[in-house]
Amino acid sequence: MLINKVDAKTLQKIFIAGAKYLESKKEFVNEMNVFPVPDGDTGTNMSLTILSAAKEVNGLVDVNMKSVAKAISSGSLRGARGNSGVILSQLFRGFSKEISEHEFIDTTIMANAFQQGVETAYKAVMKPKEGTILTVARGIADKATELAEHNDDIIYVLKETLAYGEEVLNQTPDMLPVLKQAGVVDAGGQGLLYILIGAYEVLNGKEVNYVVEESLTKETSTVTLKVDEDIEFGYCTEFIINLTQENNGTIDSDLKAYLSSIGDSIVVVSDDDMIKVHVHTNDPGNALQKGLSFGALNNIKIDNMREQHSALVVDEKLLEESDSKVSALEIPKERKESGFIVVSIGEGLNEIFKGLGVDYIIEGGQTMNPSTEDMLNAISKIEADNIFILPNNKNIILAAQQAQELVEDKKVFVIPTKTIPQGINAIINYEYGKTPEENEKKMNNSVGLVKTGQLTYAVRDTQIEDKEIKQGDLLGIGDGKILVVGKEINDSTKELLEMLIDEDSELISVYYGQDVKEEDVEELREYIEGTHEECDVEIHYGGQPLYYYIISVE
Repeated sequence: MLINKVDAKTLQKIFIAGAKYLESKKEFVNEMNVFPVPDGDTGTNMSLTILSAAKEVNGLVDVNMKSVAKAISSGSLRGARGNSGVILSQLFRGFSKEISEHEFIDTTIMANAFQQGVETAYKAVMKPKEGTILTVARGIADKATELAEHNDDIIYVLKETLAYGEEVLNQTPDMLPVLKQAGVVDAGGQGLLYILIGAYEVLNGKEVNYVVEESLTKETSTVTLKVDEDIEFGYCTEFIINLTQENNGTIDSDLKAYLSSIGDSIVVVSDDDMIKVHVHTNDPGNALQKGLSFGALNNIKIDNMREQHSALVVDEKLLEESDSKVSALEIPKERKESGFIVVSIGEGLNEIFKGLGVDYIIEGGQTMNPSTEDMLNAISKIEADNIFILPNNKNIILAAQQAQELVEDKKVFVIPTKTIPQGINAIINYEYGKTPEENEKKMNNSVGLVKTGQLTYAVRDTQIEDKEIKQGDLLGIGDGKILVVGKEINDSTKELLEMLIDEDSELISVYYGQDVKEEDVEELREYIEGTHEECDVEIHYGGQPLYYYIISVE
């Protein structure tokens, strides 16, 4: 079968097919993570990212190349999760920019789009590493460019490009020793190939169900908050405007001025020919009507906050009666200078951050990475001129930075915290009275003053460096490395502690998870206090899943 052109409707189908193929393979991709820990989620992050885009592509009414390209770019950008998801969204962003100017895609345009995607993705990563999804994407783009010079058959070029992409993927262990030691190829590169395989198979005649199920794109992170009892504006209204006129900046200011006259908590975020709107108002219809004056609307969402508040009050009363802790956060109504967003999971950890003055907690971290959209929603809820985001996980930093770039009406600072202890220390080091920039520097400096240890368990057999690991073994992780492999929780924790503590250590903080017994916690406390009398010791209930202990040494 010879195909030398792909139109917008065909692109719509093959993109959805690629998303669904990756969805079917995501668990396999998850298992390819180097560390054999229970939160390996590259496949899940990439799948949720592309499914966010596929949902928008699937919902298009006017299907043309520009609209499909826009849906792919904006959907993946907002839905991006984890480092792999953010890089994937940038690949799509560059690809979409190239194809949006054409009515059809041929082999040359496809190759150029691949190259544009690679360039965009490399620019988005501060320190690109070879042996990753970036390497595989570049190999695919280079091969497609080479083949397109002499062949106009898209089926042939894509088939040969995929074969070469597989070769590059198989070379990734030679580029990253950690992959070779773990006996795996790069998970992100494998996920990218699965997307292209799904698209190729449909282009080559395979039939698939093109309906994108709602359950597939459901958010995996949640945000808990408590709304003031006296709600002046009752409807949280969100929608996206697909502009039908050029946005030279006057549309944004006009829109903000009008929304200010009918509500508050206004966020207007522009991205090329799209504007995302968030407003609290008593007249959602008027807000939508104003949006329609600039273009077509989609992703309309209106929530009655008064009803939500009433239900929340009842829930809190029940929680109080059952002597449970309330994890909801107070969101101040008056605009203030600075607000704080953290990513955290676990009742105890959430309470600690609440006590430190955090405005918004996005539930997630080790087991689920929030999306760029989750970050944007959290930013929109806080009435502050400056927003500090603490991701508390290295795999969430890029999504936070992507949200930072999309916000225009507030100044957003991303403190690149990779662990919960780093996040706690950064918040503690915020100093009222200093400028946001001074606090950013102070908080960034504080991150390096904390050593973090974490105890979890292995989900598969593997070998990392000189350590033989069996499924079920306990793993003590510090500074991104597996330091301890053991069989008993407290013994492994003690061994990990001794590797973190040195002669300069002054404070040891331990946060124990939901699966740790109280008697084990007390035994560990006695051990630390008895062997490290020179250090202050704090033991806190964290309530985190999967990680028995999180340890902070300062």
